[in-house]
Amino acid sequence: MSVYIIAEVGINHNGDVEIAKKLIDAAVETGCDAVKFQKRTIETVYSEDVLNSARESPWGTTQREQKEGLEFSKEEYDEIDIYCKQKGIDWLASAWDIDSQLFLRQYNHKFNKVASAMLTNIPLIEKIAEEKKMTFISTGMSTFDDIDNAVDIFKNNNCPFTLLHCVSTYPSADDEINLSIMNILNDKYGCPVGYSGHEADILPSIIAAALGASVIERHITLDKSMYGSDQAASIIKEELREMNQSIRRIPAIMGSTDKKVSEREAGVAKKLRYFEDN
Repeated sequence: MSVYIIAEVGINHNGDVEIAKKLIDAAVETGCDAVKFQKRTIETVYSEDVLNSARESPWGTTQREQKEGLEFSKEEYDEIDIYCKQKGIDWLASAWDIDSQLFLRQYNHKFNKVASAMLTNIPLIEKIAEEKKMTFISTGMSTFDDIDNAVDIFKNNNCPFTLLHCVSTYPSADDEINLSIMNILNDKYGCPVGYSGHEADILPSIIAAALGASVIERHITLDKSMYGSDQAASIIKEELREMNQSIRRIPAIMGSTDKKVSEREAGVAKKLRYFEDN
């Protein structure tokens, strides 16, 4: 089965549609299936105290100015929607509140996404599950009890889902990644599994695909030194290309459980094997 590869733009566009388009181009040119964004209603997701607190950014000195600077308007999302259609690539977004999920419905995406931070937001995931659309659910920061609750909601709504193993550290260290959990998720919940990675390199994503991930999601950036909390845990275009090319080779490399001698091997055997009539 082909792996569905999502290039997570997230907020690495820094509020600039032209940067977003360059990241979409990188995803298209390297063979990704989709690009993903994040959508928030600032006043709903964050308290007034948080929004008024200090934070230095390119947009000002408060959390409100920083978070508003990273949000796209409807006009900008319309532009992204048109651009992705022109480029022939899917796009989707993870909503961080109900109003944002309702906003996203107008674009009729193929898939929904639950961010790790939102897995315990029961009203939101109930709203997502009622759409009965395949939903990718990231499981970072979550216990099995947390996942149980979310899975029950999707099953009760007859909404298909894929659980994405995820570790919410930025970037993740090797001894934090724990890819073995993918098999546990598959056995426990009987659903497709995938991997949403935050490490600084591409090897864990390739291993995850070889272990049977049906979805791989990776943050992408134009430059890891750009402003933003996710940039260091993202990969650049050249790394994305290498990752995708490696993942696309995996089905041929894994082959099947049918042990046989190929015609090419048989030819080598004639040269190297000992036969009684030699």
